[in-house]
Amino acid sequence: MENISFTDVFKSSILEKTSSFSLVDSLIALTASFLIGLFIYVVYQKTFSGVMYSHTFNISLIIMSMATTLIIMGISSNVLLSLGMVGALSIVRFRTPLKDPMDIVYVFWTIVAGILCGAGFIPLILIGSAAIGAVLVFFGNRIRVENPYLLVVRYQAVANEPQLEGMVSEHTRKHLLKSKSVMPGDDYEVTYEVRVKDNDFSFINKISELNGIKSAIMLSYDGNFTA
Repeated sequence: MENISFTDVFKSSILEKTSSFSLVDSLIALTASFLIGLFIYVVYQKTFSGVMYSHTFNISLIIMSMATTLIIMGISSNVLLSLGMVGALSIVRFRTPLKDPMDIVYVFWTIVAGILCGAGFIPLILIGSAAIGAVLVFFGNRIRVENPYLLVVRYQAVANEPQLEGMVSEHTRKHLLKSKSVMPGDDYEVTYEVRVKDNDFSFINKISELNGIKSAIMLSYDGNFTA
């Protein structure tokens, strides 16, 4: 019969894991992930060009980087724990939609930063983050893409169409008829995709003053509609 000592009775697997836990390494990894997350925060703030800036989303990038670092540090020394963590995380579903495709880039960048910091590849993520940040700042601030506008006009009769078409053609660099609808009460509605000249939007006032025009609305479109 195997003898059981007093220490065996009070042996704890938690204490064994605590003894193998390196406080210094953990603090270095968490500090690095925080600094890189802060760097991502600044880059996102400087390069954002969407419809509405979300401060809470930007802060979540920092927290996501640190949380990913904690997960990687926790599973790196235990194979069974890593398998269990993969199974647990596989059932997580993120319901918040990402309206801007660039947001996906920042989320992926944040997760990669947390993984590499947790795995100890801090010099690699420092160099990589500096390169990614430089590319994003360069393309975000130097290259501007002119987004089109949508012009929605409602009028009373077909006889208004030639005059409306002439007005749109005269005051825009490029225009394209996207849709035409017949509304209840014999009203008509057309939607043009237009590119204005020198940001001159005064022509919409002239359109609204034409005979038979009921309404004229200009919408900016860059993936989301903004009235």
